[in-house]
Amino acid sequence: MSAPIAIFDCDGTLIDGQASICEAMEAAFAAFDLPAPERGQVRRAVGLNLPQAVRTLLPEEDEAFHHRVAETYKREFRTARTEGRIAQPLVPGIVDLLDRLAGAGWQLAVATGMSDRGLAHCLAENGIRDRFASLQTADRHPSKPDPSMIDQVLFDCAGDPALAVMIGDTTYDIQMAGNAGVRGVGVDWGYHAPRELIACGAEIVAQSPAQIGDHLLA
Repeated sequence: MSAPIAIFDCDGTLIDGQASICEAMEAAFAAFDLPAPERGQVRRAVGLNLPQAVRTLLPEEDEAFHHRVAETYKREFRTARTEGRIAQPLVPGIVDLLDRLAGAGWQLAVATGMSDRGLAHCLAENGIRDRFASLQTADRHPSKPDPSMIDQVLFDCAGDPALAVMIGDTTYDIQMAGNAGVRGVGVDWGYHAPRELIACGAEIVAQSPAQIGDHLLA
């Protein structure tokens, strides 16, 4: 019998990197002499792959320009990381949740709009890289809510969709869960409002990592 699988989004779910993302996007816009984007709009775009996120901020520009801004964002983010200006701390209680699920026989995975490099650095910096059986990023998949990342997790883990759950903070996460035929659980400490997550099909919106554990292990 397949083991159950908990698939986590990263930024806004496992970690809190809101300020660093907004600052890197502002620097990318400044490089093209564009006015700084409104931070609320930047936060709402988190979860999409970078070109699509930029498209939501600059809908009047063409695809080539979206990719140029996205590449500039990546460079700005890497520079900030090299200079020690990136803060991506774990959400309090996440380690306890991972321990609790693993102890109950769950496999753990990540499906994120981050890059391979960004995710690897973030997980290693927080000491949780080895906890996950599958790591899926925007480098190798279409943007959420396409189900490709979850499909790959299920393949990697020999998983049954009926025993898998996607845990995330955005409507893109919950929509991706629905498109992949798995359960969706929202969290209220990320980028989209709880009412939006419920409207997209989240079975609950947890107020803490402990509440996720209580729900999944009930």
